[in-house]
Amino acid sequence: MRKPGRPKTSKLTRAEQLRRAKRRQRVRQRAAGIVHVQLAVPRELAEKMAVARRAGLLTQSLGEALDRTVIRVHDYPQLADLAWNRDDEFIPAREAFQLYERNWRFVDANALVPGERRLLERLKAQFGGGVMNA
Repeated sequence: MRKPGRPKTSKLTRAEQLRRAKRRQRVRQRAAGIVHVQLAVPRELAEKMAVARRAGLLTQSLGEALDRTVIRVHDYPQLADLAWNRDDEFIPAREAFQLYERNWRFVDANALVPGERRLLERLKAQFGGGVMNA
């Protein structure tokens, strides 16, 4: 006698089907450059992040916030020259500002590319009160 319900289309158990589907999902995400990150954050922040994720705004907003707080060193030639002895690809924005300030005598102001000039202006406004003590 047959059991009622949906007909069986796969010889695999449901648990095995789910395991294989999850494995395929991980392979697709890895190929797309997506990495799973687990964070411990306060409940209120987690709730805000969940709303932003549902609205499709989390990735963009998080990217913008990180762009303001973390600097990719090799995107800025003069900063890369100042940080020649560091292995870090990214450094905190405040640290980048302090690096510019401490080592300004080694910066060729005429060789600053427009993007690096904008970065310096933003860092001066954000951390130096509009002034760089150099």
